[in-house]
Amino acid sequence: MEHDVESHPARRIAAYLRSHGLVLVTAESCTAGLIAARLAEVPGAGKVLESAFVVYDPASKQRCLGVPPDLIERHNLTSEPVALAMAEGALRHSDADLAVANTGVADDTDPDIERGTQCFAWVFRGKGGARGFSETRVFGGSRNQIREASAGHALLRIPHYHALLAEPGTAHC
Repeated sequence: MEHDVESHPARRIAAYLRSHGLVLVTAESCTAGLIAARLAEVPGAGKVLESAFVVYDPASKQRCLGVPPDLIERHNLTSEPVALAMAEGALRHSDADLAVANTGVADDTDPDIERGTQCFAWVFRGKGGARGFSETRVFGGSRNQIREASAGHALLRIPHYHALLAEPGTAHC
């Protein structure tokens, strides 16, 4: 699916990343690379996108990003703790300043989790160590509409969480 780069939110986010000197790495499960692909549609994306881990399978989350198997067992693949572990692992394996992670279900594969449930994490590398944030959203639509909405949401929330870094006393995950 071709996107109009001029009007696509990724253009705004790429400009935001550039203006704040941030370089992104993604750790993607349900979105399977769409977050990184949206940024790559923007000319000059190489200045703000370092790399992308597509870790669809649970074993790849463990092998590539160091997500502990017991964390997956305790919280489920579709969980904020797993999304945070994915983002932290991506940041450890990159030189990026920011990791964005997504994990979720876009169909009825898990009877215990509502279709369209998506968990996200944003982890920023800083002088005092990494700070992370996470959230869960439920999107409607077809399988691919859910995946597209998730990729867009992951990018559009970057400025929100980046701004929270500057607020004193802000809780983080």
